[in-house]
Amino acid sequence: MLQSLSGVPIFEYTPLQVKQAVVGYGRADKMQVQRMVKMILHEEKLPKLDDTTDSMAIAICHAHSAKFSKSL
Repeated sequence: MLQSLSGVPIFEYTPLQVKQAVVGYGRADKMQVQRMVKMILHEEKLPKLDDTTDSMAIAICHAHSAKFSKSL
């Protein structure tokens, strides 16, 4: 974990980590990630912008990582 100049924690995840956390497979394609984001978040449909879906996937990854690190 890094910290910004203002002291806000910064977390970084690789695409492989995000895909592993969301889909369970680090080599998943974009459509697989999008479908799982939709299922996990109980959304009717996905946002039109891929960047929005990507940020949702990163948030899911972070939630999984934070949950895991607290259990250690």
